[in-house]
Amino acid sequence: QVQLVESGGGLVQAGGSLRLSCAASGRTFSNYGMGWFRQAPGKEREFVAHITRSGSSTYYADSVKGRFTISRDNARNTVYLQMNSLNADDTAVYHCVASRNSGLPAQYDYWGQGTQVTVSS
Repeated sequence: QVQLVESGGGLVQAGGSLRLSCAASGRTFSNYGMGWFRQAPGKEREFVAHITRSGSSTYYADSVKGRFTISRDNARNTVYLQMNSLNADDTAVYHCVASRNSGLPAQYDYWGQGTQVTVSS
């Protein structure tokens, strides 16, 4: 079992930045590909980004490419999502996820509770 706890969400003005963190516990963190999903009110859950076990490869949704950066620190059992140039469409609950697969496609076996990101225009 892997437990995932997100932090770093909040209210930010359009054009601003936030960095989300996800602390993992329970199993060997470096054995898991990690990712972020988001869900806005009334919308489907949306893939945001994924990073392989070693951090050597990253993948992004087109909607965030060039603005968001996913990274990980295996020594700290933590994955990050740096979000820049935020706009109202980025408002959502952001969930950290873990997969036994390193790359994509991935089946995400573990999900965090989520952290709210609200972008005011």
